[in-house]
Amino acid sequence: MRVIAASSPFDRALFYRGVGFLAERYRVEIAPGTLDRTGFLAGSDETRLRALDEALLDDGVRAVIAARGGYGALRIAHRARWDVLARHPKWLVGFSDVTSLHLEALRVRVCSLHADNAGGLGRGDAHARARFVHGLELPASSRPFFGLSTLRGGQAEGPLIGGNLTVLFSAHAAGRLQVPDGAVLFLEDVTEASYRIDRMLTALRLSGALERVSGVVLGDFTDCSPAPHGVPVEAVLEERLGELGIPVARGLPAGHGRLNHPLLLGATVSLDASAGNLRWL
Repeated sequence: MRVIAASSPFDRALFYRGVGFLAERYRVEIAPGTLDRTGFLAGSDETRLRALDEALLDDGVRAVIAARGGYGALRIAHRARWDVLARHPKWLVGFSDVTSLHLEALRVRVCSLHADNAGGLGRGDAHARARFVHGLELPASSRPFFGLSTLRGGQAEGPLIGGNLTVLFSAHAAGRLQVPDGAVLFLEDVTEASYRIDRMLTALRLSGALERVSGVVLGDFTDCSPAPHGVPVEAVLEERLGELGIPVARGLPAGHGRLNHPLLLGATVSLDASAGNLRWL
């Protein structure tokens, strides 16, 4: 596997801890330029794009792991060699800003893994690391989730897509969000005020981007402040998504919270929002 930095600079201590854990089980390479820094980016666009392309082109690389999220992948994702990934699929692993890469994999019909970045593995405990390995090595046995909360009842079945709401919103503005018919949409976010969550969901609804979605499952919305108007993010999610008229459940342990269970994006899932269950088919 190869670790790349497609987005922001990162905490090097956590990064090396995460890489050290991966190296106990896999042959791990760190892409050239991974430790670079250009302002709020982990190196120039060309350096980060070259690292991504080289990982996609190298037949010896079976998985591409993000160093961290942050910001920056959207600047380069549309230029990468996704045609190569379509012909020779391999894992793309990460979350948060890595949502931009997951969306490009979706466009060429390749599944990807919404899971901890290398830095997150550096912070994670033995249970989090075991979940990561299971998701990477045994994707066909992705664990079902029970006990989700119902926002709007009903059942839905379709490919699981999504990730970070802010990145999805930005990708839609850039014309890079492609929603398959019947998709089950997964959403999470961090440090966004509730009115900004409302703005993004409203814009996605008005644009028609959510018309093909058959159901929604919500992960963590971490540190999403009710300020300055005192409206909790839970109320925004319930109102904006409930009006779609499709099943909606929340409570998936994925995103920027304490737990970030691996999710197989692109694979078909069954969502029973009434019963609070999500299963991979």
